Amino acid sequence: MEVSPNARWDKCLALIRDNVSEQQFKTWFEPIVFEAYKEQEKTVLIQVPSPFVYEYLEENYVDLLRKVLRRCFDDNVRLSYRIKVVEDKSRKGTSVVEGNEHEEGFDNARPRSAANQPQTKVEASTEIDSQLKPHQNFNNFIEGDSNKLPRAVGLSIAEHPDTAQFNPMFIYGPSGCGKTHLINAIGLRTKQLYPKKRVLYVSARLFQVQFSNASLKNVVNDFINFYQTIDVLIVDDVQEWMTAPKTQNTFFHIFNHLFRNGKRIILASDRPPVDLQGMSDRLLSRFACGLIAELEKPNTQLCIDILNNKIRHDGLSIPDDVVQFIAQTANGSVRDLEGVVNSLMAYSVVYNCNIDLRLAERVIKRAVKVDDEPLTVDEIVETVCHHYNVSPTAMNSRSRKRELVVPRQVSMYLAQKLTNMPASRIGKLVGGRDHSTVIHSCSQVEARMKTDKSFNDELNSIENSFRLKR
Repeated sequence: MEVSPNARWDKCLALIRDNVSEQQFKTWFEPIVFEAYKEQEKTVLIQVPSPFVYEYLEENYVDLLRKVLRRCFDDNVRLSYRIKVVEDKSRKGTSVVEGNEHEEGFDNARPRSAANQPQTKVEASTEIDSQLKPHQNFNNFIEGDSNKLPRAVGLSIAEHPDTAQFNPMFIYGPSGCGKTHLINAIGLRTKQLYPKKRVLYVSARLFQVQFSNASLKNVVNDFINFYQTIDVLIVDDVQEWMTAPKTQNTFFHIFNHLFRNGKRIILASDRPPVDLQGMSDRLLSRFACGLIAELEKPNTQLCIDILNNKIRHDGLSIPDDVVQFIAQTANGSVRDLEGVVNSLMAYSVVYNCNIDLRLAERVIKRAVKVDDEPLTVDEIVETVCHHYNVSPTAMNSRSRKRELVVPRQVSMYLAQKLTNMPASRIGKLVGGRDHSTVIHSCSQVEARMKTDKSFNDELNSIENSFRLKR
């Protein structure tokens, strides 16, 4: 009996699952949609959700894909991808590309990796202190919906630091979401797998202080030369440079040298590149040329998982209802979660008492700024729609009419300002938009507020109405 193409593809997936980890399979292969097998052309067509997934498969798994397809379909089978692409902010489409053949005679089809790049010779024999924190590793960086993509890509970068993909990696998100932990974990795993690599973690502020000291001592060239010998440079809190043009200029030259020579650059910030006001355009263009990944605040379930992991690590005994209470109250900040657990442990030891809900409530009030009745996006949308006399359904539609665009943008602006939700979540709740639409809307509202006094007063009035209700 002839086997259907779909059954053959299922067999391919089973073979792939046997040859990769479960995490790799779920991240890179489960999202693939089998579309067709064109028997006359001997071509398998699959759909992938983004150019990012296509590039990653071609760089890391094309040989595995080729082998299982030849085993299940035909020895001369070819692979084509249908890639979902965003042509503009309001219209989505797909494009079809051929898979690369990576056997003898086809190596020139592979994207150039760092190993192929022209190298600049530098003196880099001296071992350096990486400045990484050993406890911030992948083993205790708990995965959840808010960090799945950045974690997967970060792990891939650590395991394959010499590839040109996703360079630089720019990670952004609010305070306490785990940015510093993740970039430390990338550095630690890289150093573990490649001990001879010169890996360096530095905060943007320390980099600036070092540069200032080098300028005072007239040794700026030595400062630049040192950073140009780094194989994996990790810079935290780059938003600190927004008011430091000389530091930006120096880092620009370091960045260019490292990038041209195939070295890895990882950056972290509390906001995306588009919101780094005061940063030079030429530096922003380089920040944005690799992968920009958002880390959102963890949801309640991820907070519970993080707490349970810390509790197990510290050998504590905390009841489930207390864990649930802390997770729901700590405003999605990993830093707050750890602080509360440490405080509970201290209170328990000093006062020789059990950790219960009453003690947790006492500690939470001292450690975390608690909003007893946090404002929701739905409340904001309802109030804004009432003010502008439009319905939420109409406002959330795809209409570009001005009478709907203005309340939509105002809702996004107020949600960004008055709630702890990340831009991506706000976008989903206001008409199913993406985070870039939210950022653009906030910029539009802020710009208009500066030039339109009546509009500014109008927004202040809406914002004050929330305070009066509470």
